[in-house]
Amino acid sequence: MKKIIYCAAAVAATIFAASCVELDQSSPSSASSENWYSTTQQVTTSLNDLYRKAFYGVQVEFWTDRRTDDWAQRDNAYDFTNGSVTSASSTYETFWLNSYKATSRAIRVIEAINEKHAGDAAYDKLLAEAYFFKAYFYARSTIMWGDIPYYDKTIDIATAKTMKRAPQDSILTLIYNDFDKAIAGLDNTNTLDGVYRVTKGAARAFKAKLALTMKDYALCAQLCKDIIDSGVYDLYYSTSNPKNSYGEFFTSKSYGCEGIYLLANSISYEQTQAIKSFVLRTAGGNAVAQPSWDLLAAYEDTLGVTIDKSTIFNPKDPYEGRDPRCCMTFVRPGTSVYGVVFNPDPDATTVLDETTGKMVKNKDTKTNDVYASYYSTCLRKGAQMEWRTEQKNENPEYLMRFADVLLMYAESKIELNQIDESVLSAINRVRARAYGLTEKAYESHPSYVKVTDQTELRKILRRERRVEFAWEGKRFFDLRRWGLLKKCYSTHVYGHPGQTKLKDYK
Repeated sequence: MKKIIYCAAAVAATIFAASCVELDQSSPSSASSENWYSTTQQVTTSLNDLYRKAFYGVQVEFWTDRRTDDWAQRDNAYDFTNGSVTSASSTYETFWLNSYKATSRAIRVIEAINEKHAGDAAYDKLLAEAYFFKAYFYARSTIMWGDIPYYDKTIDIATAKTMKRAPQDSILTLIYNDFDKAIAGLDNTNTLDGVYRVTKGAARAFKAKLALTMKDYALCAQLCKDIIDSGVYDLYYSTSNPKNSYGEFFTSKSYGCEGIYLLANSISYEQTQAIKSFVLRTAGGNAVAQPSWDLLAAYEDTLGVTIDKSTIFNPKDPYEGRDPRCCMTFVRPGTSVYGVVFNPDPDATTVLDETTGKMVKNKDTKTNDVYASYYSTCLRKGAQMEWRTEQKNENPEYLMRFADVLLMYAESKIELNQIDESVLSAINRVRARAYGLTEKAYESHPSYVKVTDQTELRKILRRERRVEFAWEGKRFFDLRRWGLLKKCYSTHVYGHPGQTKLKDYK
């Protein structure tokens, strides 16, 4: 061993003697903290890292939906729901760490541009983008945890270990200011090398979301109005099948007029979403998780009446005569998804596989499979054949879309008790798209909202958010903002009886 060490040392000494001049220089082909951020391409590469899903823990993979009353799972009640969550839970520790990793990387880009490229207009938009991410991740952290550690320049480990939480009130203005820098520097559209990036609208929308959470309703309403009035965004409508506009939006992979901020999925780039838990067992999935009966009960009938007061609701066919989003979120029994007819009826021992034209064993009825959906429900929202063939999802995951801006605007104005035609219009635009109608055509529909009473309109708005954004990661934050998490977690979870009792139940 000593001979090896001596030999290695001798070689190192020889190399040093021969090239001592070059050793204190970075190789032109290598990156380091000293020579990185030298070009717009290098800065862009650093910012690209912040579009990875790893930094968006609670907003992707149905994370928050699993912890609300919209979700039902046969083998697990999640930590928030069953009251077992602690500060040591790995999920939250990882989310905390990743939030600060993202924040630190955004700060480093800001520092580098200001140090190396101050006054260079070529970096202005990139600097604004970095300010967006700094504001976004700090906003998300304070929404989650309230008082948080806050820093705006690179710190060393020793400083980090002694840093305490800053009061939420003291950092809100700082976060808002960073959002304002992003708003001022970003364009309405922002593409680079064909990649969709954050925009002025995204900065306004997430500043509005923070303001709404902090109950600064006037600020939220103004920001949302700015986005609405800009004319940059609109609700998606299908040109071939307007009545399926809502459903088609979630299977489309194009980043159209409604998307304000999204995370792209792509099998070829190895950023996808695992969805086997939501796919029918007959189609190769495992049907572990499904939308809940509680969510199913939230959809109004086509007259705009809740099912507890409806004169047309039929409990033996709960999908009939409902808000169209119901059957675009749930698979209605007897209809096809993934090329297979979904039928949880205990007498339906076989179903049609449309890909082969043959009747196959129905694994989605408890008569045949004890692990069939315990709730006899299945998620349709976003579902398509690749979920069966690839068992992965390439659909974009929307963190912010225009419908959210419309309903944030309406919520803010309702809470201010400034209910006017603009508030009703915002709500009815969203509802009209669900029926495949223009807002003008929807005015004569029986479900058109005309209520101006604050208490009643608040209920309508909250129900509207639930059904419009089902399984989009919104409800957890909505319930928390409304102070309803405790009530949500105090309800029963309903499902069908076990395999042996199901036939008697029928």
